[in-house]
Amino acid sequence: MAEVIRMPKMSDTMEEGVIAAWLKKVGDNVKPGDILAEVETDKATMELESYDEGVLLYIGVEEKDAVPVNGIIAVIGEKGEEYEHLLKEDGGDASEKKQEDNKKEDKEEKSAEPEAKKEKAEKIDTSSINATLVTMPKMSDTMQEGTIAAWLKKTGDEVKSGEIIAEVETDKATMELESYEDGVLLYIGVEEGDSVPVDGVIAIIGEKGADFETLLKAHKQEAESEEEESPKAESKESSEKKEEKSSESTKSETISSPAPVTTDGERVKASPLAKKIAEEKGIDIRQVSGSGEGGRIIKRDVENFVPTAAPAASASASAVMPSVGQESFTEEKVSQMRKVIAKRLAESKYTAPHFYLTMEINMDKAIEARKSMNEISPVKISFNDMVIKASAAALRQHPKVNSSWLGDKIRYNDHIHIGMAVAVEEGLLVPVIRFADSKSLSQISNEAKSLGGKAKNKELQPKDWEGNTFTISNLGMFGIDEFTAIINPPDACILAVGGIKETVIVKDGEMKVGNVMKVTLSCDHRVVDGAVGSAFLLTLKGLLEDPVRILI
Repeated sequence: MAEVIRMPKMSDTMEEGVIAAWLKKVGDNVKPGDILAEVETDKATMELESYDEGVLLYIGVEEKDAVPVNGIIAVIGEKGEEYEHLLKEDGGDASEKKQEDNKKEDKEEKSAEPEAKKEKAEKIDTSSINATLVTMPKMSDTMQEGTIAAWLKKTGDEVKSGEIIAEVETDKATMELESYEDGVLLYIGVEEGDSVPVDGVIAIIGEKGADFETLLKAHKQEAESEEEESPKAESKESSEKKEEKSSESTKSETISSPAPVTTDGERVKASPLAKKIAEEKGIDIRQVSGSGEGGRIIKRDVENFVPTAAPAASASASAVMPSVGQESFTEEKVSQMRKVIAKRLAESKYTAPHFYLTMEINMDKAIEARKSMNEISPVKISFNDMVIKASAAALRQHPKVNSSWLGDKIRYNDHIHIGMAVAVEEGLLVPVIRFADSKSLSQISNEAKSLGGKAKNKELQPKDWEGNTFTISNLGMFGIDEFTAIINPPDACILAVGGIKETVIVKDGEMKVGNVMKVTLSCDHRVVDGAVGSAFLLTLKGLLEDPVRILI
């Protein structure tokens, strides 16, 4: 008997799931324990396991589409078994509803423009084309578009499932785009360095000689039909925006410099990280020999490269030095990371009513304690590690600070996950130290160093930057005395930490030399009141001025 497969509730906050990828297709045999699909929830991408044996008779949800919890996504049964009645019992087949809607629309439109609408109603048949569109996947919770950093395959290359076909720069990191299909790379729709919105077509993989142009036309037709459904005013605005974008992209193409090429005209194969390191070190990437797949230049090749002397080049360089007073500038495309930073922090600043609390902390005992701890600690403990540990301990005593604004409710988190702001070349990343209150100073120090290194090398994974309940931003190492930080959503507060400064302090009515550090707590007034934030800072001050209390 056929069984309906529904979208399970995979987390306590999950309301719907997105089918990231189907690992089985209609007609495939399925056994209990087989993975049917990958489902993207509000927390992570998880595997959907089959508990039934049979043949996959029906798939009701396309990849990248969302389904509410308990919604029908597939049917498993015996080969040739009828299953339509199961779908009708649940409210009818979605495809039948769509056909009925289309028929109604056609009837209404026939009275006005019969011949024109007939042409539009005829859909392009792609059932005989053995090829698949590759679209831009959503690689992080905040991602809206991705930039193709590098293609690792070219048109005509054989591609196997699991092979990396491109490197994609997201708002968080540079990640690898994996193929889920076997076949030939028939079409590449996006050049290196160009951006594509999530679900936009970037390539086509299929049989050699497959009619991929018809597949593109069909996809374009579907997109146009969706646009026609929206009001005419909106379609006008979108067309104007498209024209502006196309003109801007053509301008940027003419302005941007060409990719590095070898002497015989071939493009240099190099990873984005290798290119970046070469640019920082002033190395001509064309002179580096690649040890990666197909002679591709990787990070290790650039780091081990020993340049040869080039006096002629230096002489020519000095000859083209700009004269004194000459105006010049360069323009660069805004990176995905910078776009998201701009959007999220602007939203935070203008939607969350910020207020700020600043306090001075005497760090004399903290300096002595750190010196003593580093004599026996397996890793070097920094002042930032001590601030993280003290903040976690203070949050345990003041749970209202460890909270989030959710519109119609406030979430008070029982767990303490502290995000630490890390400056990278393109902006700011916030890796998360989980359960910071239950970790020792040496564990926090080790994890902070590891996450900081991953952030700078763009090696962070989604699990490394998700789930923060409180954030710390430290600019003390740059000599900054004090500053205010913008709250990092969904947190209710962020702590801005300044440098430790030797200054004159008054103690017991006497003037003495002491070491003082200023901290500023930015609070979302919708969640945290002044008294609550002040009490938190007072506890934090007590812990750092007597660090032994952190260890209890």
